[in-house]
Amino acid sequence: MSNGRMPYAASISDRLGNPMSQTTLKGSCLCGAVMYEVTGEPKRFFHCHCSRCRKASGTGHASNLFFQPGALKWSRGEEQIRSFKVPEAKRFTNIFCGTCGGRLPRQVKEIDAIVIPCGSLDDDAPIKPQARIFHESRASWSCTGDGLSVYREGPPL
Repeated sequence: MSNGRMPYAASISDRLGNPMSQTTLKGSCLCGAVMYEVTGEPKRFFHCHCSRCRKASGTGHASNLFFQPGALKWSRGEEQIRSFKVPEAKRFTNIFCGTCGGRLPRQVKEIDAIVIPCGSLDDDAPIKPQARIFHESRASWSCTGDGLSVYREGPPL
């Protein structure tokens, strides 16, 4: 669902003077108790079919946008934020609103990225989905056939 607002984008340079596209997006949980703003460079947009993403989203895949590097700011309701870290997972943590359960962005320090569940965005995503990852784990009833690249497991970095 789009509110008709376009994401804010500005051109900046990295430490080496290379141009980078800086984008700011806003989002919120289902009940609106938690609101956030993320700023950074949109790098990747994947539909992930791994079993963890399927269970966390309750759907056939999770659609995640990666800002790398990125900064996450909670503009409202930070006290409502809850998290669940899958004990055996390296980087998988589910961040959500304690009131409605709506998924929220998370910072992944190991890869210097903000992972945004695209369904939580109030703005349009600045890039289109690029691939379906962990396709080997895809539920037989899950959507496919849209022409996106498919990776049995994670994408090449």
